[in-house]
Amino acid sequence: MTPTIALLRTDNVAVTGKVPMAELAVLCRDAGLHHVRTYSASGNVVFATEASPAGAKASMEARLLARAGKPVGVIIRTGAEMAAVLAGNPFPEAEPSRTVAIFLDVAPPRRCAGARRWHPR
Repeated sequence: MTPTIALLRTDNVAVTGKVPMAELAVLCRDAGLHHVRTYSASGNVVFATEASPAGAKASMEARLLARAGKPVGVIIRTGAEMAAVLAGNPFPEAEPSRTVAIFLDVAPPRRCAGARRWHPR
């Protein structure tokens, strides 16, 4: 089984009361995920799965839609992908609470509307 992380894309699911973290853990187990652990009230979930990342994502999104009544996007990353993000931190000496990583499902456009320049690395 692959260690995997799910990042829910919404206004803090647990804090807004849409899906309490305990229910999120049950929802994940019902989706066939194993060793489910939630992190604080963040909407982030760590689990193990035999499913593909796309399969885990689809299963979670379907259950979240049924539970929350609105689409809740899920971004899936393997443990290895998250370790690579940490290893690639360009500011390793910075205070962790002052460093941000943004996760997207698809690459952003090379030029954003209204931007003069866009220089992806």
